[in-house]
Amino acid sequence: MEKNNTIDEILQSNTMEKSNIYAPGDKRVINPDWFTNKVHMKDISSKIKSKEQDIYHVYFENGAKTKMHLHNGNQILIITKGVGSLETFRKHGTSKTNFKIKKTEKINLKEGDIVYISSNTLHTHGSSNKKTFSHIAINILPSKNSEYKTTWYESDFKTTVTKKI
Repeated sequence: MEKNNTIDEILQSNTMEKSNIYAPGDKRVINPDWFTNKVHMKDISSKIKSKEQDIYHVYFENGAKTKMHLHNGNQILIITKGVGSLETFRKHGTSKTNFKIKKTEKINLKEGDIVYISSNTLHTHGSSNKKTFSHIAINILPSKNSEYKTTWYESDFKTTVTKKI
């Protein structure tokens, strides 16, 4: 009997998990200071019990976009609705909280597009118009059992970062 319980436990631990990105619930509490307008985020990774990456479905309303930020791990965005953009920047200066920036690339995004963002790339992304834009963000953990970290900045989106959020 004990042997069967062990097999049952193994089978349960290897069961595939399913979720629907459009189902209600599973909202992640987010800091509104990270965005320029209203944004909400659904936590997919906890629902499907993913351990190698954090996965979120992010909804940008009324032209919202992220504030300037970078991640300690790589990120993949899969666009699920609307029209948006990804802009990358290069940092100039040695200060960690107040420095000059220069745009290096702007990529227009539409439903179905997929984009890869390397770790420690200073960037922003979100809606290009006043309509809803959404994407799935797959944040790949930098190493096993590590935490995915995002550093957020206040900026003018053109030339200057003024502080760390």
